[in-house]
Formats: sequence, structure tokens, C-alpha cells
Amino acid sequence: MRKVTQTLSALVLTGLLVSGCVTATPYQPLDPGQKAMGGYGEQQLETNRYRLTFAGNSVTRRETVETYLLYRAAELTLAQGFESFSVVQRATDRKARTITEPDPFGMSGFGRGPGLYWHPYWRYSVTGLGWRSWDPFGRDPFWADQMQTRTIEKFEASAEILLLKTPKDTSDPASFDARQVVANLAPKVIKPAP
Repeated sequence: MRKVTQTLSALVLTGLLVSGCVTATPYQPLDPGQKAMGGYGEQQLETNRYRLTFAGNSVTRRETVETYLLYRAAELTLAQGFESFSVVQRATDRKARTITEPDPFGMSGFGRGPGLYWHPYWRYSVTGLGWRSWDPFGRDPFWADQMQTRTIEKFEASAEILLLKTPKDTSDPASFDARQVVANLAPKVIKPAP
């Protein structure tokens, strides 16, 4: 019993450590070698027109991806010596995939059956229903609650912007004052640790 408890404790601790390592994508340039980490990218189309993207990882919220894209647009505008920018085109793409995995502990719950002890267990296939399992200790004979299903989402925002030397056009809702955007969004922007 003690060995089982130690093993379970080690598994839980390992899971907590691994899950703690996954953090939202910080505001950083996109590294082509580590595309899964995410970040911003840009492409100059004309002297004062750019296409920008910001891709987040699987734990980066949509709002964060869109905020970082807007911040990058303002930062780029100021770096190029312009005062304001206008968003010509903007989109946010959602990539989602659903994963069904076996329960990591091989059982549906801690309250039923003998827990983590070894016991006989059989799997069989049923035409039209797929693989099933049978457990003599009374767990689900149809295996349904021994699977975990989760959806993984990733967001990528893109925009085409026009850099302007003039102040923001107050009649255009797609026009932004770059200095104000940087000042307002800077507290929400998390940059990677040096």
C-alpha cells in the first residue's frame, strides 16, 4: 500500500511540474525553428504597408493574441517613424483539435473498485462500436468513462496595416494613434524573461 501511495504521489507531482511549464506565448518575435512557441511576424508589402501576424500556443487566449497583434502594429509604426496606423484588413483564425485519450490512471475514478492495484482486465472489439473493456471489479463495462476528451485551441491573428505620418483619423474606427496604443496596452504585454 505504501509503495502504491508513493507511486501515485510521484505521478501527481510530475504532472503538476509538467503542467506548470506550459505558459502562454509571450510577446516575442516568431522563431521559425520553434514555431510551436508562437510570436509575431511581419512582412513589408510597400513603403508604408505591412502584413502582421501573431500566433499563440495552446494556452494563449484569443484576447491576448489580438492584443499582442495590435501592440506590434503600434510598436512597428513608431519604429518606422510614423505617427498613426490604419487597419486595412484583420482576421483571427482558430485551430482546434479534439483529443480522446485513455484515463492516465487506467480507471474511471478512485471511488470504485480496488484502485491502483493490479487486477484482471480484458479488451475486446464490438462491430460498429469499436474497442471496449471488461473489468471484473465492476467498472464501466463499455469503457466510456475511462477516456478523457479535450479540445486544444490555438489562435492566430493577422492584419494588414497602413502606416501614416498624420495624426489618427477620428472619423475612421480602424485608425489608431500608435503612442496611445503602446501606452494603453503595455501593462498587458508580457515579454519573455531575459
